[in-house]
Amino acid sequence: MIHSLSAIFVYPYLRLMLSRLKKIGLVISMILSFQALYGQFTLSGTIRDERNNTIPFAKVFVKNDADQRTVANADGQYEMRLIPGEYYMVFNATGYENREVYVTIRDRDIQKDVQLFPIQIRDIGEVEASAKKSNPGREIMLKVVAIRDQINPWNYPHSVNTYIRAYETKGVDAETQAKIDQRKEKERKKEEAKKEKKKKKKNTENEESEEKDIRDVNDPFNEHRKELSKLLNNHNLVEIQLQRHYAPPRFVKEIRKAYTKKGSDRNLYYLTTVKSNFNFFSNLLRLDDLHESPVSSPISTPGILSYKYRLEAQYMENGRKIHKIKIIPRKTATTTLSGYIYVIDSLWLVQKLDLSMEKGNLLKYDWFRIEQEFEHPGDSLCVLSKQVLSYGVKYKGNFSSCKTNAVFSNYDFNPHFDKKFFSNELAVTEQEAYEKDSSFWNQNRAVVLTEEEKKFILARDSIHERLNRKEYLDSIDSVFNKVTALKILWFGVDHRIREKKIQWSINPAASVFRFLGITGPTLTPGFDFFKKWKDERYLDTYNEFSYGLVDRKLYSMHDLSYRYNPFKYGTLYASFNRSFDMIRVNDAFSQIINPNNFIGITNLGIGHYSELVNGLFLYSRIDMSERRSLEGSKFLGFFDLGDFADSSKYFVPFETYQAFIFKGSLSYTPQQKYMREPYRKVILGSKWPTIYMDYEKGIRGILGSDVDHDYIQFGVTQTFKIGTIGTSKYHIKSGFFINSKRLYDADFRYHRRSDPIWFSNPLGSFQQLAVALPSKKIFYEGHFIHHDNGSIINKVPFMKKLNIGLVFGGGALYVKEFNYFHSEVLAGLERTFKFARRRLRIGIYAVASDGNQIAPTSTYKISFAFMNDRNMKWNF
Repeated sequence: MIHSLSAIFVYPYLRLMLSRLKKIGLVISMILSFQALYGQFTLSGTIRDERNNTIPFAKVFVKNDADQRTVANADGQYEMRLIPGEYYMVFNATGYENREVYVTIRDRDIQKDVQLFPIQIRDIGEVEASAKKSNPGREIMLKVVAIRDQINPWNYPHSVNTYIRAYETKGVDAETQAKIDQRKEKERKKEEAKKEKKKKKKNTENEESEEKDIRDVNDPFNEHRKELSKLLNNHNLVEIQLQRHYAPPRFVKEIRKAYTKKGSDRNLYYLTTVKSNFNFFSNLLRLDDLHESPVSSPISTPGILSYKYRLEAQYMENGRKIHKIKIIPRKTATTTLSGYIYVIDSLWLVQKLDLSMEKGNLLKYDWFRIEQEFEHPGDSLCVLSKQVLSYGVKYKGNFSSCKTNAVFSNYDFNPHFDKKFFSNELAVTEQEAYEKDSSFWNQNRAVVLTEEEKKFILARDSIHERLNRKEYLDSIDSVFNKVTALKILWFGVDHRIREKKIQWSINPAASVFRFLGITGPTLTPGFDFFKKWKDERYLDTYNEFSYGLVDRKLYSMHDLSYRYNPFKYGTLYASFNRSFDMIRVNDAFSQIINPNNFIGITNLGIGHYSELVNGLFLYSRIDMSERRSLEGSKFLGFFDLGDFADSSKYFVPFETYQAFIFKGSLSYTPQQKYMREPYRKVILGSKWPTIYMDYEKGIRGILGSDVDHDYIQFGVTQTFKIGTIGTSKYHIKSGFFINSKRLYDADFRYHRRSDPIWFSNPLGSFQQLAVALPSKKIFYEGHFIHHDNGSIINKVPFMKKLNIGLVFGGGALYVKEFNYFHSEVLAGLERTFKFARRRLRIGIYAVASDGNQIAPTSTYKISFAFMNDRNMKWNF
């Protein structure tokens, strides 16, 4: 009975009490958790190496409690939250000794910077104890690395004279050449048959007199015309003499004394010492214009863990024993060098090296080989005396084979540099550098010419005067300026006045008739005019007239730009057009070409662009416009071809209004590096991000203007490399209308949508944005993308041979006015191909998106992108 009563009354009560106790315990634990979180403080700092350089991605954790851990970012900065107490913190990075640091957290945040030191030789040996006794090559390299800082000339200020000669040979491979020879043989036989037929109609004397009229018998160039033409067309050469100055840690300045170019320098590399430095005594070689990712050096502490070393030979040279050591990369995804390093016994100095780069991550070339020779003053330094770069590229049956010789002489390790000698100006080319002739180079060449180079230079010099004679140039220009039916119909008519550096052209008939005009087919003749001065100033204009065959109206477009200060990029712009404009310029392509996106416009614009100080650019422009609806215009509909369509179905109706608008854009890149040419400036880039501000004001009342609005936008963008694991890019921006009293459709801001299949630039658009929101209030937008450059995916077996790269990223958008949030992530595979002598990158991507007003969705997209040959960069 008692048991039954307990079951009825006691047990339910106990269960209720236990349930309440659990809830109370949960609340208490949550309170304690919040108290613990509230009572936490931040421990942060920067992790650096023995040279005070930051160490990216170092690990930080609490000793005996590894769950409390974090990882430093790409700049070596770390941060973690800890409750008050005493901690032994452990700092760990590959290639460096672990370091324990005692930290006390009391009632405030703590800043603790930490310095790590390279693993000592005995410690490195413990990493691979099995190889310690059986690998003498590795033991030798350990001894070289142990004294690396002492023998590295880049640890000391110095000046050095440098001679550079870069030479290119172009041609075809044997198989292609055989086909060419066969084709030429057939053409020769046909030509001989024609001549034989011709001889039957004409006597030999007439033939000889005709031949004599065509050729100039007093011109020696005609004797070997074909041979010399082939030599000149298939070879290019550049010679440079300069003085390079350097001071640790990374201050450099180059002064060019002489520069001569024979032919084109498009495919030639290492024409300056400030872009690429092949210093193998550093941990990483950052060769941004050559290689997609930094290259791990085999003569460094991290390199010991990244490469295999094999002693292949030992021999005596000049009374010293030389070790020939083969370098083999362990993981070609990140360590892309292979070849040989020659080391002097006992001194452990590098005598020379011969290394080649793996093809996969080379931006432009198919092969690249580096040979260096060193001198050893006082048996204490490895001073670079000679460097030979062999590289090239192959397109189908054609190839370009290049070699750059660099000789370094007259080192001065006790230079005197003024306080302001080093700056963001890394190189200066003297005015007289381009005026050196053959006699100068004959006395100052540091490398003996090859027979092929001699022939090329002699051929160039021998015909230089002939090719620059006024009579010859006039004859060339007369051919260029000659008007032919083919030029009129297809290529366009050009005219050149060489002595005044003037050229103008008229569009060909093939481009005059345009079927897909906004209001139907049009006749659109056009012409341009260009003039350039010796000091790099130029004037460029383009003019186009358009007559609508359907609406029978005349339109025109005129653009002019005048660069008055090439060094400061100072340029004036002017334009006038009576044609069409778009309401949504920044939208998906399918929406941009939609007829309801077009309006009629008459516009006069004046603008100016210039660099105010190094890295600070200002662009300003004033536009005076009349904007008209196209409703009522005669219109040949896109889907009603052959019949006049009702324009009200296509065009947006509104009343005509006037707009006087000022636009300004200010951008700044801190510590922008550059090279100074006699009349221009070559920007080299910066490790810092670019920040910018855009401002637009619609001013009411001026010239009858009806608009009245103010818009401002801020943004920051940057491209950077994270060690050897790839290249990252980001773009963050935010904007809003300060004033929108009289704001018209054409002045709204829209966020770029992508097209259904096409993968648009992810740094400025969204792949799955559903709507275009014309917001007035503030928005926040961010984009990020990372290319692994093969460092991740190439670790998968067999993937290295496929030359496929992994890419991932994402973006987010918040529009406050509509409480609209959109986010997306993307991942894909990319591969680079050769296409028409350019690099084409094809990508396939998966995109997933979500938001507060849309359901989660995903899709696949493709992209095609060409590399920019000027800066060796992709658009994203």
